[in-house]
Amino acid sequence: MRRLTTTLLLTIWLLALMVPVALAQNSGEGTFGETTDKDVTNAGFILIAAFPAFILVMSLLQYSLDKRKERKKKAIKAAGGDRRWQGGW
Repeated sequence: MRRLTTTLLLTIWLLALMVPVALAQNSGEGTFGETTDKDVTNAGFILIAAFPAFILVMSLLQYSLDKRKERKKKAIKAAGGDRRWQGGW
């Protein structure tokens, strides 16, 4: 069942990627219309801005998770340590 689900999802994903190609006309013009130099330049600028923004957001997320982990470790240490490691056999 898992293999069937994976195969179906992969097939749907690949078909979704091929839709723009299927909708293209003989002239190469797709659903967006005629592409000008300005459109290509704007898309490039969007990519230039998107990658650093993505890295910034992921770095801030990692920083907040690390701070949370350190607070949790400090709270366990202040409470006398983890109960699993106290005592003997």
